[in-house]
Order: sequence, then structure tokens, then C-alpha cells
Amino acid sequence: MSNPPMYGELQPLDREAHKNLKLDTGKTVVGRVADQNSVFLAAVEFGDACKEYPIVFVRAGEGGPEGKPAVAPLAVLGLKPGSNLYVQDGNWTGGYVPAYVRRYPFAMARLDGNANNLAVCFDSQWAGFNDTTGEALFKDGQPTEFLTNAKNFLENFEQEAERTRLICNLLVEMELLQDMRFEATLPNGEKIDVEGFLALDEKKYGELPDDKVLQLHRNGLIALIEMHRLSMGNMNRLAARYAA
Repeated sequence: MSNPPMYGELQPLDREAHKNLKLDTGKTVVGRVADQNSVFLAAVEFGDACKEYPIVFVRAGEGGPEGKPAVAPLAVLGLKPGSNLYVQDGNWTGGYVPAYVRRYPFAMARLDGNANNLAVCFDSQWAGFNDTTGEALFKDGQPTEFLTNAKNFLENFEQEAERTRLICNLLVEMELLQDMRFEATLPNGEKIDVEGFLALDEKKYGELPDDKVLQLHRNGLIALIEMHRLSMGNMNRLAARYAA
């Protein structure tokens, strides 16, 4: 079982082995994302995220349609690796916190590579877990309301992630994404060059036949595409934040 960005060591929760485990929710998790310059963003989040972050797409391994690489959307948080411009002095300064961050320190993980064997896992390296202080995860061998709510959040996250995967496959199938780069010159003369991401191919999008446009509309992609386009203006705001 691999550990996704932000996470130290994921372990499946076990009602017997972890019957006394508690989570101190007073410990801020912001430090875990301070070195992440982007995080996964589900399609359902585009409406909130596009007001603040650039939303781009990246190749995410195999599994796309017709043998093409799959893609996934990201909220861009920084212009350089290891830099999150929305974390300052241990605080999150953005108005919207992506669900990927909000689910920490829990996550759903596939055990033994089996897509049908999902388990609630926790980051065993997170200092908030202990046996004495905080929200109990189990009581009398059963999940507490706190853990049940966390599990419901994770299940919803996985459902939205799957929906996002299907949406991205349609964008790939229609060849609506292309390699892009962002360049900016800061007031001090420093040049920024960001590449390695995908964005809407405006030419192909504008040349889509009517039946394809209708297909996008019925799948809810027209609105998502417009949110993505709108969000790209945040690249300049990100550069200004970096310069500041």
C-alpha cells in the first residue's frame, strides 16, 4: 500500500488493535501540506476552487481511454516544488480548503491492490493520534460517531474521485487538453516558468461539432470547463503572491 502525498505511513484501522486510539483534533494539520505545491481536486469542488486557485490537469499514469494516459485535476498552490503559497506561519490563508486536505489524517486505501477491498486507514505517523487525549475512534468495539462521520466523508470523497476520473476520461477521449506552460517576470526581474501541466485546447474546443457540445452539456462538463478556464487567471495572482 503506497502512501499518497501528505501522508507518512497509512495503516488500516482495526477495531481490536486500535480500540483505545484517539485523535487530538486540536493539532493543526496544515504543516502536512506546507510542502505541497498542488493537491488533487474533485470535479464537484471546481465551483469553490476556481475563485482562488488555478485548476490544471496532469497525466496520472495508465488507465485512460484508448490506451492514452489518464489525467487528473489539481488545485495549484505554489509555483515551485515544495512550496505552498497558501500556508503562512502555520496557517492556511486560502478561503477554500480542498477535500483532499480536509480528509487528513484519514484516507481510504485499497488493500493488496484489490479495487474492491477498500479500508479506512489512518496516518500512523501523525502526532495527533494517541491513547489518552481527543476523540475516541472506537467504543465497546464499535466505531464512534466521530469515526462514522469520517468514514462517510471518505466514502463521498472516493465517489467524487471516481466521477472525476470518468469526466477526465471524456476530456481525454475528445482530445480537449493540451500541454501548457506559464511564464511570468516578477517586479524584481525574477522569471518564473511553470510547465508539465495540461489545460484546455481552446482551438479544438471551439471546433467541436454540435453533437459533441451536447454530449459535454449533458455530462455537466460545459460548466466545469468554464470554471477551469476562469481559474487559469489565478496563475497571475499566484505569481503576485509569490512575489510578495
